[in-house]
Amino acid sequence: MVDIMATVPPLHPAALATGKLLAECLEKHLRRSGPGGQHRNKVETAVQLRHQPTGVTAEAAELRSQAENKARAIFRLRVNLALAVRQPVTENAPPSKLWQSRLRAGRIAVNPGHDDFPTLLAEALDRLSASSADVKAAAEQLGCTASQLVKFFHREPRAFQLVNQWRSEKHLHRLQ
Repeated sequence: MVDIMATVPPLHPAALATGKLLAECLEKHLRRSGPGGQHRNKVETAVQLRHQPTGVTAEAAELRSQAENKARAIFRLRVNLALAVRQPVTENAPPSKLWQSRLRAGRIAVNPGHDDFPTLLAEALDRLSASSADVKAAAEQLGCTASQLVKFFHREPRAFQLVNQWRSEKHLHRLQ
């Protein structure tokens, strides 16, 4: 008998459902200065999240509402997890259903502020890492063009910087 769970790769932390992700986090509420005047000095509206299994953190403090700051902190945490955590990828495994749903004639259709962006970023970085920073090979595995993958990484400057760091470690030319 084949164990199906053994063949399914673990879910990237950036792709976890919000409740499950928050269950793995330490949440702090803080006071921060900025717009909002005296209200911000009296109320702990800033939210800081620390993903305990990885140590990755994120914070949001720019709004007067703790709930809105928490939503922003969760999104930032997902992006930070996408940048920091690598998952193993099988070379011949197809892209995720989410990735496939975001492809339009070889183009990656997602706004960097959309909730799907961190999960897609994690998948793209995992593929690139598994292909030794070879953008063309990673793009072929993901079903898009190399130029589209580079444009996708450009949407998150820290991801683009990370990609170029990996490429320089492999003695490959930097992407523009």
